[in-house]
Amino acid sequence: MKKNNSNGGNLGFEEKLWKAADKLRNNMDAAEYKHIVLGLIFLKYISDAFEERHKQLEKEVANPKSDLFVKEPDARYEAIEDKDEYKALNIFYVPEKARWQYLQKKAKQPTIGKIIDDAMDLIEKENLSLKGVLPKNYARESLDKQRLGELIDLIGTIGLGDYENRSKDILGRVYEYFLGQFADSEGKRGGQFYTPRSIVNLLIEMMEPYKGRIFDPCCGSGGMFVQSEKFVKAHDGKIGDIAINGQESNQTTWRLCKMNLAIRRIDSNIAWNNEGSFLKDEHKDLKADFILANPPFNDSDWKGELLRDDIRWKFGVPPTGNANFAWVQHFIHHLSPTGIAGFVLANGSMSSNQSNEGEIRKNIIEADLIDCMVSLPTQLFYNVMIPACLWFTARDKKNHKFKDRRGKVLFIDARKMGIMIDRRHRELTDKEIDKISSVYHTWRGEGGRYKDEKGFCKSATLEEIKQQGYILTPGRYVGTEEIEEDNEAFNDKMKRLTKELSEQFNKSKGLETEIKKNLKGLGYEL
Repeated sequence: MKKNNSNGGNLGFEEKLWKAADKLRNNMDAAEYKHIVLGLIFLKYISDAFEERHKQLEKEVANPKSDLFVKEPDARYEAIEDKDEYKALNIFYVPEKARWQYLQKKAKQPTIGKIIDDAMDLIEKENLSLKGVLPKNYARESLDKQRLGELIDLIGTIGLGDYENRSKDILGRVYEYFLGQFADSEGKRGGQFYTPRSIVNLLIEMMEPYKGRIFDPCCGSGGMFVQSEKFVKAHDGKIGDIAINGQESNQTTWRLCKMNLAIRRIDSNIAWNNEGSFLKDEHKDLKADFILANPPFNDSDWKGELLRDDIRWKFGVPPTGNANFAWVQHFIHHLSPTGIAGFVLANGSMSSNQSNEGEIRKNIIEADLIDCMVSLPTQLFYNVMIPACLWFTARDKKNHKFKDRRGKVLFIDARKMGIMIDRRHRELTDKEIDKISSVYHTWRGEGGRYKDEKGFCKSATLEEIKQQGYILTPGRYVGTEEIEEDNEAFNDKMKRLTKELSEQFNKSKGLETEIKKNLKGLGYEL
């Protein structure tokens, strides 16, 4: 897979655009401002794509050699505005009063908020896949219309939807960058809708979802799906080979997801209801080939008391005060006979014995459903300080595409990995993602010869896991990395260290003398 060497760090103009847009939000809460900015960015994108095609059609209908040539000049307008000419190329049809050029001319008017709301309505009417998705609250009194006009002017300075920028996925980069920045600004709440890029990339690289049904029952803003689609494209796969299904309980986040997928023309079946996947599973009959998910950590308000006899709890009834093992069993329930799930959970899920959690974990282990466990470094998430891990569960460990892995679990300890991209956030590098995923692929028989590496990876048997009390923390299995042998003799080492210490002391004494001398010259004596 072609790598993105930026690792999602400073991407250039995206950062400048964010800083400029962030200045305009004044005292507005980031959670509220997010939908204003991302809605406008979406509008600019579809308008750019439409305008480029519009100009092409203007030339074609006036060219006698073109198949679209229209002899009567008065009839050319209708030909240029033919919606099918846009939809055939996967371009949204944008009505005249919703086009960016029109909006930018009206940007300084006090009614600009209503003009944008009307534009969103018009676009939804012409494009049924966007029905109920676009934000339509720009006219509200609390939104400063002067700043809204400035924001329109700012977004108007970047090309997003023309062919060149679409091929570079400029909007995807801007969108993803902004989602990450908003997650940072919003703190814990923001992290619930956005999974950092390096974690998504690691899940994708390990699971290799080339073909089949992909499912995320807590899909947030859709990052898992977007990266899955990129993975297939990078491997020259057919986009139609993937069927994307998801569910989200937060309606505004569901809208973000739908827009995030729409800007990339990714077909999907993303359901929304405010009851959530536990109480109202919108995909009851779905058996997925791949499940990728980042559910809320340690959720205590999942209404578990209403679901004590649920069919999904085959390995034990999860505690009402923590949804971790409700999610694990929900994922397993939705796996196809050869399906695999990769998901993020809080570290506590690997070792907790409270409220039946230890018993549920034991039952899942004894059913031989655990394929791999990865402990992650800290500070990967936006303002979520709880240490996290990756679980990989597989329905068929016998010999489906890979080698027979029955009775074994791969443990990977990646806690020492990652680089700090700023004072608070860490990211896994492409090289580290390669190392982790390559070990997993080798272990499950995709070429090469697997070997345990002390301090990093270990293939353990179910008996070994039983001896550890069914705890799945990788550190218990991989051991401590070997330290290089120190061949320097003890006496020689002591002489060297004593000499270095003496030199440092003499340097400090000389500096102290110099400081005293300078102070004396100024009339101060110590």
